[in-house]
This record gives sequence, structure tokens and C-alpha cells, in this order.
Amino acid sequence: TASASEIGPSPSPAATETASVSATQSPATSAAAATAAPTSAGGLPDFHHVYMIIMENKSYRSIVGASNAPYLNSLIARYGMATNLLAETHPSEPNYIAMTSGGLQGTTSDGAYNLKVNNIFDQLDASGRTWHVYAQGYPGGCYKSSSAPGVVDGAGSVGEYVRKHNPAISYTSISDNKTRCAQITHLASFDPAAADFEMIVPNLINDMHSSSVRTGDDFLKAFVPKITSSTAFADSLLIITWDEGAGSDLAGGGGHIATILASPGMKPGSRFTAAASHYSLLRTIELAWGLPLLGGASKASTITLPY
Repeated sequence: TASASEIGPSPSPAATETASVSATQSPATSAAAATAAPTSAGGLPDFHHVYMIIMENKSYRSIVGASNAPYLNSLIARYGMATNLLAETHPSEPNYIAMTSGGLQGTTSDGAYNLKVNNIFDQLDASGRTWHVYAQGYPGGCYKSSSAPGVVDGAGSVGEYVRKHNPAISYTSISDNKTRCAQITHLASFDPAAADFEMIVPNLINDMHSSSVRTGDDFLKAFVPKITSSTAFADSLLIITWDEGAGSDLAGGGGHIATILASPGMKPGSRFTAAASHYSLLRTIELAWGLPLLGGASKASTITLPY
């Protein structure tokens, strides 16, 4: 097990973020990290693909070492995790906005937001890279309503789709553009080679929001091998994170959450122990791909793991 000091110079602590965080871009700065070739200008692996699965409303202690999360803990043992990652706030939706735009952008609750701010999806398109969001149960066609009834859609149980867990549709640069919001599709269409950045948003049952840890763990056991057993996973990164914690863990913020990081060639059981946030996830992706740092990502720690 590697501490942060064993995997490179200590990153700067994650900043305390508020609704006033700006989405203004600042130039990307280099970050030293243990790497696997080829490397980006930021010193991180130049990942072929980045996959992000966002789960819901479970604290770190409900996942790590929990007997009802055997699959997740097998991934932690086989690959690694960030042990000190805190969500930005409560409730859910502002955290999704934070991790994709670098700020809360004035969001304070779960609602139908139409945000005219720069975001990771805009950055990827501008840089010539590609993205895709697989939202389980999403009806398609730039659907902007708050929810949709559960339907059979890929792995796991039938459950409701909700807009608040699909951050791409909150950005008007996407929701007002039929071509761009066509890059949001239902989960059954998942293709691990379809885009450089792929976000997976399970329904309310499979993401643990309205179900047990074991239900979400079973969903991941059925779905994640579609990524890890694919040839597209080579030189790629899988992130499984949560939007926020739960219960008393939420006092004063979004809580301590588990974040699993998986990439071929990682040292098994790796640990990144420095303070981190959802902005750290955004920063790490942006640095790996040479993108400008959005808002809070410019002040967050860079997540590094040994290869």
C-alpha cells in the first residue's frame, strides 16, 4: 500500500468550495506523478479512455470493508482508491455540477437547472476528444423532464431515471443542441470504445439511492466487466465515485465518500491518501488530457497512483 508521499510530491490540499466558485478557466499547470507511458503534459498517463460511474448517497464507511459490498471491495484490492475524498455539499445535484464544471454554479438543491457555464463536455469537444453519457432509463431526444418511469435498460434492476443525476442535460450548450444531446443515450447502448470520456449514470435503484449497498454492488458486478474485460480498457482509467455521503456524515458538507480508481498496470491495493474532492477528479482528467483547469479544479489536489 502506497501513501501519498510514496507516489510523488504531495499535491496541494483540496480547497473549501462554495457556490461562488467561478467557472473561469485558468491555464493547466504541470503535476508530478508516477506514470505509465505514454504520459500527458501534466505528468499523468495519457489515458485512452476515462470511464466515470457515479453512485449515490452512501458514506465511505458503508462501502470500504463492508461485507455487503464484496464486488466493490474486490476492485479496491485489485486496483486502488482515494481514501480521503470529500464531497462538496448536500444534496445530490450540486455535486454533479461541481465534478463536471469546477463549481457549484449557484446550485443549492435538486432541481431543473439550465446552466450557461463551461464544463468538461464542452472542453472535450473543443479539444477534439469525444464524450458520451449513458444514463439508465433516459428516454432520449433531449429529454428535459425531471424524471421518467423505470424501464428495462441494461444491467441491474428496473428503476426511475432522474434528470438531477445526469449533469450533461443541465448545461444549455448541450440541452439546446440536438446533435450534442444525442451523445446522451440509455445504458443498453453502452460501448466501452465509443468515446474518450464515458459517464455512466445508473437508475435510482442501481445507484444505491433508493436501494441497498448490496443492490448497487450487484449492479456493478454485472456492469463493470463490460469495461474491464474490454480491449478498450487498456491504458484507460475507471473511476467509481459517489455524489455524497449519508446521515451524520453530511454534517458541514457532502461527507466522506469512497472513490475507486482502476487502471491496468496499477499496483494492487494502491491508496491515494491526500485530501481530495470531486474537483480533484475533474483536475486529474483535465491534466491527463491537457485541458484548461475549470474553477475549483485549479486549486484541488491531483490524484496520483503508482504503476
